[in-house]
Amino acid sequence: MGKREEFEREREHLNALVLGEANLPIKRFFALDSQVYEDGALPRKTKELLGLVASLVLRCDDCISYHLIQAKQQGVTKEEVVEALAVGLVVGGSIVIPHLRRAFLLVSELWG
Repeated sequence: MGKREEFEREREHLNALVLGEANLPIKRFFALDSQVYEDGALPRKTKELLGLVASLVLRCDDCISYHLIQAKQQGVTKEEVVEALAVGLVVGGSIVIPHLRRAFLLVSELWG
């Protein structure tokens, strides 16, 4: 099983656990998180790249994986992802390098 499949399976399982017990504020936050990435003045493709950069700077490996998978599904090219990751590295500094390495592992799986 690849990194993508492992991540998606665990995310689905954990989301089911959370939403099975969630109160209204948690459910609203999850809904807002989904809605904010829909096409608007910015296309979803751009929003996924913004999410990717923010996730790298915040050093959230799960978030990085999620946005990489979504970016691939939205037709983002490998070159666009690499440029976005470069922005995240400059903004976040050397502390993001371990997360950048793991991001590139998934990039190599998704884009080859």
